[in-house]
Amino acid sequence: MTLPSLPSLTALTSVPSLTPYLLLICLVVAERFAELVTARRHTAWSLARGGREYGRGHYPAMVALHTALLVGCVAEPWVAGRPFIPLLGWPALAVVVAAQGLRWWCIATLGPRWNTRVLVVPGLPLVERGPYRVLRHPNYVAVVAEGAALPLVHSAWMTALGFTVLNLVLLRVRIGCEDAALTDVGRLRAPASVPSAGTPS
Repeated sequence: MTLPSLPSLTALTSVPSLTPYLLLICLVVAERFAELVTARRHTAWSLARGGREYGRGHYPAMVALHTALLVGCVAEPWVAGRPFIPLLGWPALAVVVAAQGLRWWCIATLGPRWNTRVLVVPGLPLVERGPYRVLRHPNYVAVVAEGAALPLVHSAWMTALGFTVLNLVLLRVRIGCEDAALTDVGRLRAPASVPSAGTPS
């Protein structure tokens, strides 16, 4: 008895709708590298001003989950033969684009205080402009939206569901860490009492 083989790489790129989808994933990967370069520069800025890092323990899990999202976006349509469904794919793509816009709006608003890590510089006030005027954690809204929509561009519903569930668990830890950090430096009287900004949310 022989086991069924996985589709070849040639088969992966021979599906017409997969080629532009792979390009989309490559663009998202490039965006992630841009985030990491930006975060590294901002980390140096924060540490030079006495910034303190919180929540190092959950950071590797966050990196692993976001890496798994991108892998799943490619693997599930390839292995499971997920089709591109226009009524699902195009709206999902619109959400992905909007999420990217919101994410970089957050980065532009926070400036050097934005980071992928939880870094708090003592003495700096909360940022309450831009998307932080109306949303408590706008960057995480972008993360949730993109994490659900990016796989659905090519009907990878298992990846979308798995990432969403695990990400919600991780975000509870992450947001709790941020609130504790802001409380520790006196920017919050108690967790969830005021909008938290000036951190990588």
